[in-house]
Amino acid sequence: MTQMNAFGLLAARLALAALFIVAGFGKLGNVEGFAGYMASGGIPAALAWPVILFEIGFGLALAVGLQTRLAALALAAFCVVSGLLYHYVPGDQMQMTSFLKNIGLAGGYVALAIAGAGAWSVDAKFGRGAAAATA
Repeated sequence: MTQMNAFGLLAARLALAALFIVAGFGKLGNVEGFAGYMASGGIPAALAWPVILFEIGFGLALAVGLQTRLAALALAAFCVVSGLLYHYVPGDQMQMTSFLKNIGLAGGYVALAIAGAGAWSVDAKFGRGAAAATA
């Protein structure tokens, strides 16, 4: 793998991870409010903490390139499900823009799952997946 490919995959991982890491930590400031928002979409408020931990945990895993394919696919699924539950409102242009943003992000996570973590990752260090094969 060339240095440019390694850098590109690292940059992609960090950019895609930042969204979930920042969002997860941001929710810690008002967990009750977030729980209420979740309930408005039909998700039990009791799942607020697991969702926050999911966002932070999988975001950090993606950032360092640990179990990258699993993390990327989990985050892609999260984007699709949350987009459908909270943003799919065909009569509201702003909500549809947010929905399409979620779908676009899911595409980026799937592409990262296919490409692997790259040479500059925990996965490559421990010889997992395409990260090791192309490092």
